[in-house]
Amino acid sequence: MLYLMKRFLIFCSLFFVTGNYIFAQGDLDLQGKVFYRNEKSIAILLNSNGFGLSGRYAKRIDAANKTIYDLDFVFLKHPKEVKQPSQFNPNASSFVYGKQYIAFNLRPGIGKQKEIFRKFDVGGISVRRYYTVGPSLSILKPIYYDVQYYIPSSRTYEEKTEKFSSNISQQGGIKGRASFFKGFDELKFIPGAYAKFGLSFEYSKLDLVIHSIDAGIIVEGFVEKLPIMATKENNQFYLTLFVSYRLGKVVDPNAIKKKTKSEDFF
Repeated sequence: MLYLMKRFLIFCSLFFVTGNYIFAQGDLDLQGKVFYRNEKSIAILLNSNGFGLSGRYAKRIDAANKTIYDLDFVFLKHPKEVKQPSQFNPNASSFVYGKQYIAFNLRPGIGKQKEIFRKFDVGGISVRRYYTVGPSLSILKPIYYDVQYYIPSSRTYEEKTEKFSSNISQQGGIKGRASFFKGFDELKFIPGAYAKFGLSFEYSKLDLVIHSIDAGIIVEGFVEKLPIMATKENNQFYLTLFVSYRLGKVVDPNAIKKKTKSEDFF
């Protein structure tokens, strides 16, 4: 996994850097440059085991380096999750048989970012590497199901709303998921820690705006296994690949004394 991720990051870096030279040469950037800048941004994350949102504040150290503060909120999937339709109600929403909890991970972190290739042309690409580390908190919400039990004496079905258990598979059948909001009064919290390593490819045409594609890995561990599924195969440690789209802005634009004509053009 680490070998494949290394090859993937090398490929991305070569692809974007090469593309920068091929497609952006000769198109000069006449904007006033903001070398000493702080940044705010948000990102949509697509992970190998889920998805989520991320917020970031980057505080300048010098022209190439920044201290970054991240806050990620992600939905975590178990690798054994397989959705299936209800046998009792074809119109009901599909569900994952054996799933006990929905897991949301909250990850505040601090780290460093270094610009390793700066764009000098309009439409160019800036390449940055970064890392963040910090605590991780998994928030587990129990899942409730609408379950039908057959009553032999009356030859009818009785419907109950309950959590997943072996009793469901032995005596009843799942009709569908109950309301998502049921179970919020039974939240479970499991602490842990994480480290994130990534490359950022920033391609905005405006120096005060951030558009970037990030890719990298996240290593995350908890004090105990996360009981997402009703199985012994739950995980305590996770190695996650991620890709994200990041949108943001420079928050100290006074570094540019006046607006340039090139900004009016774009």
